Order: sequence, then C-alpha cells, then structure tokens
Amino acid sequence: MKIKWNNNYVRWGLTAFLVIAASIIFYYFMFHSANILAGLARLTNILMPVVFGFAMAYLLTPILNYIEGKLLIPLCDKLKIKDSKRRRSVIRGLGIFLTDFLLLSIVYLLVHMLISQLVPSIQNIINNFERYRVNFLSWLDKTLEDNPEIGEYILGIINKYSDQLDVWMKELPGNVTVWIRTVTYTATNIIGVLWDFIIGFIISIYVMASKEKFSAQAKKIAYALFERDTANIVVRNFRFTHRTFIGFLSGKIADSIIIGLLCYIGVTILQMPYGALVSVIIGVTNVIPFFGPYLGAIPSAILILIVDPGHPLQCVYFLLFILVLQQFDGNFLGPKILGSSTGLTSFWVIFAITFFGGWLGIFGMIIGVPLFAVIYAAVKSVVNTLLQKKKMPVMSNVYEKLDYVDEDGNWHDVAPTAPEARQIHLKSRKKKDKS
Repeated sequence: MKIKWNNNYVRWGLTAFLVIAASIIFYYFMFHSANILAGLARLTNILMPVVFGFAMAYLLTPILNYIEGKLLIPLCDKLKIKDSKRRRSVIRGLGIFLTDFLLLSIVYLLVHMLISQLVPSIQNIINNFERYRVNFLSWLDKTLEDNPEIGEYILGIINKYSDQLDVWMKELPGNVTVWIRTVTYTATNIIGVLWDFIIGFIISIYVMASKEKFSAQAKKIAYALFERDTANIVVRNFRFTHRTFIGFLSGKIADSIIIGLLCYIGVTILQMPYGALVSVIIGVTNVIPFFGPYLGAIPSAILILIVDPGHPLQCVYFLLFILVLQQFDGNFLGPKILGSSTGLTSFWVIFAITFFGGWLGIFGMIIGVPLFAVIYAAVKSVVNTLLQKKKMPVMSNVYEKLDYVDEDGNWHDVAPTAPEARQIHLKSRKKKDKS
C-alpha cells in the first residue's frame, strides 16, 4: 500500500506523532536530565581519543602544509619527479613523518627542560622553604617597624596559615590510606589521559593522511543539505573560522615561546633566581591574551621576593623588565606575528576572556578570543545582510549621529549640542570668508 503524503489526514497524523514524540523527549529531558548528561559524559569519554586525534591533526595541518609546499614539492620538482598518485603518496608520508618528528622533538625538549631545570628549582624551593619563610618574615618585620599594628596583623595571618601548614604536614603520615587513594586515583586519571593522547596521536596520522578527503566529504554534505547560496555561505564561514582559529592559536603559541626565551635571557643577565622556572611561567601564561602577562608576572615576582627578601629592588627590577617585555610584545612582536587575525577591539577581547574564562576556566581564556571573533563575525554578517535587504548602509560610523529614520526613508541626525553648534557655525563662517 502506497502512502499518499499529500493527504490531509496523513499530514495531520504525522504532525500529531511528531508533537507527541517531541513532548515525550522534552519531558524526559526535564525530569531525567541526569541520565542524559551521564550518557553524554560516557559517550564523550569513549570518543575522547578521536577528539584528541582530530584536534592534533587540526593543529599540525599548517605545519604539514608548510613542509609539503615549501620543502617536499619543490624538491620533487627539482629532481624532475613527475606528478603522479605515487609521488603524492610519498610526499604525504614524508610530510607526516617530518611533522610528527618535529612534534615529538619539541615534546622531548620540553620534558628534558622540565626535568633538568624546573624539577631541581622546585626541589630547591621545597628544601629551603623554612629558610625562605624566616627570611621573609624578618624582612616584613623590619619593613613594618613604623606601623606595629599593621605589622602584627599581617604577621598573625602569616603565622596562622603557617601553623595550619605545619599541622597538615604532621597529620599527613596518619592519613596514609587517604593519601594513597588520592595518589592512585590521580595517577589512574593521568595514565588514562596519556593513553587517550597516544591513541589520538595515531588517529591524527590517519586524519592528516586523508585531510583533503575529509574536507571534500564535508563540502559534499553541505551542498547536499542546503541550497547552493546557503551552502556557499556555510563553506565560506567554516573557512573564516579555520583561518581565525589556526591563525590566532599558532601565532599566540609562537609569540609565547619567543617571549619565554627572551624572558630567560633577561633574567639570566639580571642574575635573578630560578630563571628557567620564571621564564616557563611567563611563557605559558602569555598564551592567555591581555590578562596572561599579569597572571605570570605576579607569582614570579612574589617568588623572587620570598627567595631574597633582603634585596626587594630585585623584585622591582624584575617587574620593570616584564613591563618592558610585555610592551614590546603588545606593540611590536604580537602585531607582527598575529596581525589582525581576530578583528576585535580591546573591549571585546576583555569581554571574551572574562566570559569564556568564567565558563570554561583556563581553556576558555585561551580559546575565548578566536571563538568570540567567529561569533562576532557571524552576528555582523547577519546584521549586514538584513540591512542590505532594507537598502540601508552597513558602515557603523554612518549611524553615529542618527536620531531616527522617517517613513519616507529620510535620515534625521541628532540636534548638535551648544559647543558642537558653535564649531559648525565657526566652520561655516570661515567658508564664507574664504569665498
């Protein structure tokens, strides 16, 4: 029996079925959302290696494209190897090998630096913690001699928390079971994340090997689901999203590495303690736009002050050096590397970091700016399209002095204030005098 979809009874029945099904789904979502979220969390954990694989492939693709376009393809052309399927396969294989080799080399160098530089620094801080604490309290006592009440208040707070730390350290052996359970749970989570990264690394190789095919399939789906003009907009927006994300993230990482190296050179010349540790803190926090330099400079300055409280000017010199370094980064190095990759004003940058940082934490502070740039561009595109349909200008500066638009489409500006009116009057008089 063939169903007649044009029949009104069939349409009404299908509509009623969809309404009932949607109501059941809505009811279940409202009163059993915990089960849905648990299912989504389980699905996310299962697919996490795939997510890591696609993320790594996405971040490594610009490096792969650079190696292929600037090194391997010109080399094959120079050797007069004809373009063929085999040549493309060999180029792609060598490109992936060199890209992954570069990635693993960077990881090895970072781990080696952590072990050789940062671990001894942290161990030294732990071993000399008591001496640093005594020196810092002595310096603070001498500094606050002229204000004994404030000094006693601050010393009371410090001693209170120091006593609590001593009590916790003494009670730690008695809580061996809890400590072992916590360490075991943390180690299990770390091993799970490392395993996901290993599987994701393997998946990323297959994704990079077939990246053109994935891109073609995505475009194919877009043109199958949408009308031609809509599909063009979707493809164009995805291309803009990719350009914004990859341009900002790769540029910011490169910028932070350079700043970390410059910081290490600077603190080494200034002979400040724990140069490697401080430089890593400055470099890592610099990935966060706007607030990152402050997040890194404050704990580093406190560390330098605690280590050598007898020379507070060393902390001041460090803060001045970081200020100069960040000015160099913000006014010269950052714009050279990043350019105008986001197209956002300072206000929207701060808004994006605050909003996404409060929502997603440190990860949100890192991806907040490029993510908001995409949202901002999407809203701007929609607004401009609607204005063009109404045959109105899309430039924002045109609307600065607009008061209202009447029914005939005539624009009326806001009446000028007294100083503005005087300036307009003076300009008109000058024009008359010249004529």
